[in-house]
Amino acid sequence: MTSTLRRRPAQRRSAERVERMLDECALLLDEVGYDSLTTKEVARRAEVPIGTFYQFFSDKQGLVRALALRNLDAFLSRIGTRIGETHLGHWTDLIDLAIDEFVLMKQTTPGFAIVDFGEVRAAPGGPTLVGTDRMLDAALENNVIVADRLRALTIDLLGAPSGAGLDRALRVAVEAADAVLKLAFRERPDGDPELVAECKRLVRRYLADHLL
Repeated sequence: MTSTLRRRPAQRRSAERVERMLDECALLLDEVGYDSLTTKEVARRAEVPIGTFYQFFSDKQGLVRALALRNLDAFLSRIGTRIGETHLGHWTDLIDLAIDEFVLMKQTTPGFAIVDFGEVRAAPGGPTLVGTDRMLDAALENNVIVADRLRALTIDLLGAPSGAGLDRALRVAVEAADAVLKLAFRERPDGDPELVAECKRLVRRYLADHLL
């Protein structure tokens, strides 16, 4: 995956500045949306010089790409923590856990309703902006990257069977879950619980048919 930063922060102070800029970006996305987000306002609210902003981010899109990757890392970290705290009868139990974490992040994480794992929405539950399907990597679609990261997690933590079959099945499962969850959040700002339940059922049955 290509780097989302122009350069890596070498000092703690620089790393804290980057995190502040990402935090303010997320808050501003909720407040004003992607179109009205400006690098100048992000820098002002993060209390960093605009020159410092451009040391780490090439532009607004680069900032949002970094936020999307941070969201994905947080999502996977939360799943890993939950796996350690929860008894899973089988690795496919990860499905409900992962969907629940995604829905919770949609409901509680700043900016996540506009930018989750790359795709940018004009408004919460709204249409995806054209040209944001490869925000995480110019060569790969966002869902391909999400599926690959989930594959690594299931193999490393749960002993899922590896191979081309798992790769393909997880990619289809991620695409299907993405479509149904988008529908759930179009129906209700907090995610329609019946559609969320249908999403879990759909993905579970699909993976059961293909991998068990």
